[in-house]
Amino acid sequence: MSIPYPCLCLVTDRGVCPPDELPQRAAAAVAGGVDMVQLRDKELPGGALFEQAMELREVVQDLALLLVNERADVAAASCSHGVQLGEAALATELVRAIVGGDAIIGRSVHSVDGAKDAAAAGADFLLVGTMFATRSHPGEEPSGPGLLERIRAAGVSVPLLAIGGITADNIAQVMAAGASGAAVITSVLASDDPKAAARLLKSAMMDAVPASSVNRNESGADDRLAMERR
Repeated sequence: MSIPYPCLCLVTDRGVCPPDELPQRAAAAVAGGVDMVQLRDKELPGGALFEQAMELREVVQDLALLLVNERADVAAASCSHGVQLGEAALATELVRAIVGGDAIIGRSVHSVDGAKDAAAAGADFLLVGTMFATRSHPGEEPSGPGLLERIRAAGVSVPLLAIGGITADNIAQVMAAGASGAAVITSVLASDDPKAAARLLKSAMMDAVPASSVNRNESGADDRLAMERR
């Protein structure tokens, strides 16, 4: 299993969206064009996180991928599509033994060396940040799209998802720098209209990539048309 190209990922954050509002907002975001939802909640115990994952599985259905942050056991138990790992998390090969060979495993990185190591260890994609200043990590110095360029120049070929302060106004910058997509939090979850916010981001991202490189669905139509049908 692999992530689509280009890929718009929604990362959850209880500080932006309370857990009880998450299923509805995630469903709206997916309807607007989100391709992947990453459930990230370090405060929930395993059982509650499993229940949240099951709720998200039901609302995203077959329209988007669902990954669980860090908790390979919860990802496997909820039959999610994969797991997102931090730089210091369990080795990729050990996590794959838990979630299965077909599961998607992403790894968060913040440097060229980190990206090279994660790709060599078998990560299916890398979450690269922080691109721009962001409200969710106010004290973190942004690396800018140049980090994506340096990672690509180092020979890393796996998909790169840019994260950190991504908006419809700057998403073209990260795509031009070598990103395969982008992950967002506040720009969608904090919006009064998550569907419209996701649609705006997806449209801007699609405009930044050649039509010939967009993943095609089973009917032969590309994801631009699929987005318009949602």
